[in-house]
Amino acid sequence: MTNVSGRTAFITGGANGIGLGIARAFARAGARLALVDQDEEALARARAELAATTDVETVVLDVRDRAAFADIADRIEARLGPVSLVVNNAGVAGGAPAPKLTYELWDWGLGINLEGVVNGVQTFLSRMVERGEGGHIVNTASGAGLVGSNTSGVLYVTAKFAVVGMSEALHSELKTLGIGVTVLCPGPVATDIIARTRRLQPSVVKSMSAEQRERAIARSAVMTKLLADGVQPDTVGAMVLDAVQKDRLYVLTDRSMEPWINQRTAALVAGMPAA
Repeated sequence: MTNVSGRTAFITGGANGIGLGIARAFARAGARLALVDQDEEALARARAELAATTDVETVVLDVRDRAAFADIADRIEARLGPVSLVVNNAGVAGGAPAPKLTYELWDWGLGINLEGVVNGVQTFLSRMVERGEGGHIVNTASGAGLVGSNTSGVLYVTAKFAVVGMSEALHSELKTLGIGVTVLCPGPVATDIIARTRRLQPSVVKSMSAEQRERAIARSAVMTKLLADGVQPDTVGAMVLDAVQKDRLYVLTDRSMEPWINQRTAALVAGMPAA
């Protein structure tokens, strides 16, 4: 897709952080915007900012709610026209140390970080194919979807690896239909995802020992500082727009993962039988 002008973009998690950065980039390029998020106040601020640039609709949505997803898609398309740019960006961080994970946490984390992406694809892909006018899907994964590590947590890594694999398979299958796919694998980005996750996630604090609570607080502080020093969301938005325009599959926001990717690739090759 070389030109997004005049297209309608549906962006989940569009009121804050990376989603808002993508929305700004698409708005400057002439796209109409449908922003969905769980944060009603942030949606209002985003709409007030972007309405001077393009047509904007905002709706509160929990991306785990499939029925609501489909209903909102119908309403958005009635107001803004067919959606041909889908950005499945809504996500949460972390979870808990593996021994402290519960089924409730698994359902919550996978529900938002993986099933939310599935719901976006399922809702809009058939519409794009039926119209035959092409389109583009952007799925936000993470650097943690390329290399597993204990710093991101097993729940987060599981979801993000799945999003990367799903995006790669979609890219291969949909290119003959004129539908592009991009998977965004950001490193540290200056957002407040840690604080927002803390407000949303089921509490695990009661089941932690004092030592575990101290470690969790310390790790949260380190991650918050790491993100604060990261790439700006507007820079990420510009990267995503460029990838959509040039039909690129992967977007990584920095080179911090390069040694880990090389190490993982070498380990995979080493696991093969000798030639």
